[in-house]
Amino acid sequence: MSVELNHTIVHARDNRESAEFFATLLGLEITGEWGPFVAVALSNGVTLDFATIPADKITPQHYAFLISEEEFDAAYAQITQRGIEHYADPRRQQPGTINHNDGGRGVYFMDPAGHAMELITVPYGGWAS
Repeated sequence: MSVELNHTIVHARDNRESAEFFATLLGLEITGEWGPFVAVALSNGVTLDFATIPADKITPQHYAFLISEEEFDAAYAQITQRGIEHYADPRRQQPGTINHNDGGRGVYFMDPAGHAMELITVPYGGWAS
């Protein structure tokens, strides 16, 4: 049997706000709601299931997404148009810019719950030959 990630739960102060923030930014749709979850499906079949929990119980996580150059252009346009603080680096030392690592582009920003989000167009280490 192969092992695949099916879903992960993303803690949020407001599950709908966080799901809509993420879906709108990346041109995705909310694909389901059940119990405390608002789900957004990714192209590889994995869902991010956003769940509302008390703000003081949220432990900030890091979520990185590999996207195409075209998707990066669209997402970065949204980031700049919406005035979302963003950085070229995970330590947030290079504000208002992107990086060009491994022959691609990348950007870091925070979601409404305080999770560190990263968009990259090339995986770390570059594409396998």
